[in-house]
Amino acid sequence: MIIVIGGGASGLATAAMLGRVGESAVVLERGEIGDIWEARYDRLHLHTVRWLSGLPGYRIPRAFGKWPSRERIAEYLRRYAAHHRLDVRTGTVVERVDRDGEGWVVTTSKGPMAGERVVVAMGHSNIPYLPDWPGDFAGELVHSADYRNPSPYRGRRVLVVGSGNSGAEIAVDLAEGGAREVLLSVRTQPGIVRRDTVGVPSQLLGIASMHLPTPLVDRIAAVIRRVAIPDLAPYGLVAPERPYSAFLERRVIPIVDVGLADAVRERRVRVVAALERFDGDAVVLADDARLEVDAVVAATGFRPGLERLVGHLDVLDERGRPRIRDVEEPAGAPGLHFVGYEITLGGTLRLAGIEAKRLAGAVAAARSVG
Repeated sequence: MIIVIGGGASGLATAAMLGRVGESAVVLERGEIGDIWEARYDRLHLHTVRWLSGLPGYRIPRAFGKWPSRERIAEYLRRYAAHHRLDVRTGTVVERVDRDGEGWVVTTSKGPMAGERVVVAMGHSNIPYLPDWPGDFAGELVHSADYRNPSPYRGRRVLVVGSGNSGAEIAVDLAEGGAREVLLSVRTQPGIVRRDTVGVPSQLLGIASMHLPTPLVDRIAAVIRRVAIPDLAPYGLVAPERPYSAFLERRVIPIVDVGLADAVRERRVRVVAALERFDGDAVVLADDARLEVDAVVAATGFRPGLERLVGHLDVLDERGRPRIRDVEEPAGAPGLHFVGYEITLGGTLRLAGIEAKRLAGAVAAARSVG
């Protein structure tokens, strides 16, 4: 038996593809299938196009729309598990993974489980990361993981910290939802792309970028931004000169614009410098500006949180991310795999399916040799 940890897209696709090659797989999920999507903010939609985002063996239904909502993706994952008749053990918290002879033992909230192989597919978004800013804040401070909609912020002055996709979309949500003023705190200038340009999804360029020279992708991406996105430099958002190179250096997905560019240009969202510290009912920024705000929404990302599971196996890098992925097996830990930890411009769900197929093929090949 192969134990798959995580019942999200990567875990479900891995179990389905292992089943296709005749392997028995059980999926351990701490919550319910789709929980991670349904727990996010209300307006969240998939930023990759439906027909390029389905997992192998069962497409996202056309009725779910071009850019499916978070509720639709949660429903799709449940349908996917049912379609492939996957053995998903919900409500099972995995506590530790250990080598056991020629195989593995996984310690869970429901007791130990033994398997020939273990696939860790819990994804990146397990533990909300909140920087330890100096000072005390008298207002409301929440992580984006706890933000749902703008209703509690009507009539209030709100600072959103973080220029990733969550920060950009929450800032727009607040501006449209009645906040008195919305400030977006930016430390590193983000890349910005449209979801599609003249009907062509930007995801297609992301897929092509893996096969083209970096300087060429930089030039194409810069031209597309100039054509599709107005010049936002006067408003505090300066376009990277080499967008693709910036992605390769930082591995941060560009903002997929669903209203930020217009909101910034119309000054419904005001871009400000990075947050440095708190001072009572005010925030102090990197340019020494002191702003009084009622609330801060920290869209500062997540951490994989794999240390307690596999940190003792010396398979993680200094940032807590796996050193290897899918078909690779760490030295000293044969039979341990990680799926869904590569950051790509081609779409997370699409890559999950590709990695699941690769892993299943490798396992089947190893079985035939053995």
